[in-house]
Amino acid sequence: MKTTVAPTDFSTTSLNAVNYAADMASVIGTSLSLIHICRFPVAISEVPVSEYSMTELITDAEKQMFLLKDKIAFRTGERIKIMTEIREGEIISELDAYCPSVSTYAVVMGSERTGAIERTLFGGITIAAMRKLKWSLIVVPPEAKFAGIKRIGLACDFKNVVDTIPIKEIRSLVKELHPAFHVLHVSAEKEELFTAESIEQAGWLQEILDGLNPKYHFIKDNEPEKGIADFAEKTMIS
Repeated sequence: MKTTVAPTDFSTTSLNAVNYAADMASVIGTSLSLIHICRFPVAISEVPVSEYSMTELITDAEKQMFLLKDKIAFRTGERIKIMTEIREGEIISELDAYCPSVSTYAVVMGSERTGAIERTLFGGITIAAMRKLKWSLIVVPPEAKFAGIKRIGLACDFKNVVDTIPIKEIRSLVKELHPAFHVLHVSAEKEELFTAESIEQAGWLQEILDGLNPKYHFIKDNEPEKGIADFAEKTMIS
């Protein structure tokens, strides 16, 4: 059975994303895996460092995870299988290592709306997930509720598309959820858009996406991550 993976740090935003993932899993018929990854706090000026040891962090996480699993079981009427996982390490690399073990359908995580200090502290987890995870990623805005997925987006750099595009997962999402499908390419203001390589790769992309009826968007922005985030917010991809 496919699994919807929901990372959580037990914050309000991540718990909302867990609820979203649980409701989605109930509708599409996947199991649900709740995962928490413990990291040692990083010392930055004026940001207090926790005195917890890693053992205490894990013990505390286990207690919170036990309560969370019960709440999600009640929310879903125990209609779905719920698994829990607690790990130590860097969030994205641990997620990347964990997902293959549970036949991941999609990763669902809360979006971050943080200031400069928080971005430095937490490392822009959402943006890092967009860039590095190989699985379909659903980013849930604060307070958003699951009511079906109406739009999905694929960010593509037109490089080695045959080997890097998760076409099986994309086709599954489009087939099961029937969303509008957007493909976006972000390039720097002064970067030439249509090089010989990009034209060839665009042809391959059109071929592997045949039948999915994507809408293509070409965006100029010197910061690719910002361009993707701005597009997602304006088009309400969710």
